[in-house]
Amino acid sequence: MVRRLGRRSIVLVGMPGAGKSSVGRRLAKRLGLPFVDADEEIERAACMSIPEIFARRGEVEFREGEKRVVARLLQSGPSVLATGGGAFMNAETRDVVARQGVSVWLRADLHTLLKRVKKRTDRPLLAQGDPAAKLAALLQQRGDTYALADVIVDSRDVVHEMVVEEVIGAVSRHVIQYPEGTRSMSAPLGPADLAHAEPEPLPIGDITRSTVRVDVAGRPYDIYIGPGLLAEAGTHVTVLRKGARVAIVTDANVVAAGHLKTVQDSLAAAGIDHTAIVVEPGEKTKGWPGLQQVVEGLISARIERRDLVLALGGGVVGDLAGFAASVLRRGVDVVQAPTTLLSQVDSSVGGKTGINSPQGKNLVGAFHQPVLVLADTAALDTLPVREVRAGYAEVVKYGLLGDRALFDTLERDFAGVIGGGPERITAVAASCMAKAAIVARDEKETGDRALLNLGHTFGHALEAGAGYSSRLLHGEGVAIGMALAFAFSARLGLCPGQDVTRVVRHLEAAGLPTKISDVPGELPDTDGLMTLIAQDKKVSRGALTFILVRGIGEAFVARDVNPDEVRAFLAEMR
Repeated sequence: MVRRLGRRSIVLVGMPGAGKSSVGRRLAKRLGLPFVDADEEIERAACMSIPEIFARRGEVEFREGEKRVVARLLQSGPSVLATGGGAFMNAETRDVVARQGVSVWLRADLHTLLKRVKKRTDRPLLAQGDPAAKLAALLQQRGDTYALADVIVDSRDVVHEMVVEEVIGAVSRHVIQYPEGTRSMSAPLGPADLAHAEPEPLPIGDITRSTVRVDVAGRPYDIYIGPGLLAEAGTHVTVLRKGARVAIVTDANVVAAGHLKTVQDSLAAAGIDHTAIVVEPGEKTKGWPGLQQVVEGLISARIERRDLVLALGGGVVGDLAGFAASVLRRGVDVVQAPTTLLSQVDSSVGGKTGINSPQGKNLVGAFHQPVLVLADTAALDTLPVREVRAGYAEVVKYGLLGDRALFDTLERDFAGVIGGGPERITAVAASCMAKAAIVARDEKETGDRALLNLGHTFGHALEAGAGYSSRLLHGEGVAIGMALAFAFSARLGLCPGQDVTRVVRHLEAAGLPTKISDVPGELPDTDGLMTLIAQDKKVSRGALTFILVRGIGEAFVARDVNPDEVRAFLAEMR
């Protein structure tokens, strides 16, 4: 896309609060282009803030200066340029943008704009009077002009990375249809043009790759999503840590699928010294013996602090290798290369690492954020369909805990996500974005990160009751747990019954279990399950904590849940 842009810049236009600066910075980083904020350039040139310029010289003089600055910036080479809210209203500026840029209107509704501008005190046009009334008037006055932009993208109240991806997709389509120099704003695109246009297909990289940024304070990192990433491991490691040795931790199933060889060949081609530690597959490996095997293997390979551990596999390998890296020499950096759907959308992101105890799941561990995540979606094609379905449960979780619109989409597209259609990459990216936003707010799970455990309290107890065996995969336990969490919420009068029915029907349509009786073989009795629930890591001073719901997309943390009500509910559900 950047090649097709040529000398043009991407020019973001829109109302105050549309997110031009925040989206623009992320967009520029994603594309490898400079980011320029026109207002900051104006302030630098005038040696005054925007409010001071308005106060001393008036809006007319400010607009003249703004016009000159925008023209100068567009002559300086391709960039991502965020303009002031009124810049695009000037006809001369629009002509310059049409010749030297691709204009993108970040369109936001009044409610979203008002919520955002309340956080800022440096908007001169909104400084006096009722901001809501002024915003509404400006939006009505400017809307038709903003609509002249080449591309329109809705700036919704979602993580910025999602808007960035939508901008990239829209601009990609525009620059393919209108190569450099073929269109100006004086000849706007009409319905007839759209009806007869036959643009060439998007380049494969533009439609099958996505990047999500996890903005953990002081340690931000990227999640690369798309096919072919394992074959590029050497390139990414070189960029990340030139000269580092790499220890690959993986399991026998991943070796059999050919993924270890792919990574080893890539590292060798890049001249990177590497070794491999292969563990047995399955949840039982995620315990003290497995941890000892990995740690001793890393020590034998002489992995030092400046080196990297690369976790190649599913959630078990990711948790085990991440925890081993966190304790080796008091902390070695880890790259997560998840090869299952479950690990790509959940366990590889957020820095939770650990092992199981005989008394419960994930009771021993540490927060140890990766420095990079390589989510190669082509690796999912080698998985048994049961594994993919189990991973899909974690995708559904993000819709159920806080994004009803995502759940609506999954109801329509779940077959493509499970079957490996283009919907899969979209689902992985949406899940990673949702988790990244929560992790950025609450890295150590002191607040709303606990919402990510929807379905896990019941699910973990069932997994432990099944002996962490192939009788019940983690995602299958989560699916049953989510169905139980919705049913228990309805029992408490919190959630409408139709939402419970809708969730259960969707999980069953995706081929997932929803009832305790769906688990093959013997399980502990109700008291035994309650004992396992009491060992859950969310328990505090003996008080039960559950993630309950008020409906689809409305999860909340419920503390000090009555054990007698849980016991009676489980007895009925068996």
